[in-house]
Amino acid sequence: MYAIIESCGKQYKVSEGDVVFFEKLDVEEGKKVTFSNVIVFSNDEKVEVGTPYVKGVKVEGKVVSHGKGKKIIVYKYKAKKNYRRTQGHRQPYSKVEITKIAQTTRKAAEPKAEKAEKVAE
Repeated sequence: MYAIIESCGKQYKVSEGDVVFFEKLDVEEGKKVTFSNVIVFSNDEKVEVGTPYVKGVKVEGKVVSHGKGKKIIVYKYKAKKNYRRTQGHRQPYSKVEITKIAQTTRKAAEPKAEKAEKVAE
């Protein structure tokens, strides 16, 4: 079972038990986080593709830690103008362990539709 979710402006393919590095989330370490923007959901039998999101599917995870990525060097240079600038950057991230991919049952919605048909008759 896997899902493709949208978070932080990017798309991630996740399964239960995966550890994923997201851009810094506004959640404390050890707390749960829920991703409801599920683009594709697949269990062993079928694949559901959302328009734009799949309804009734949520991905739950636990924030393991926060940190910073590897440093990259940004260097600006203009020829013959004595202009040189060096700057470093470390992108903050959140390490999240995916605990559960939950699909809500649609059986609860079906009896309401039947009642509406009986009243119309």
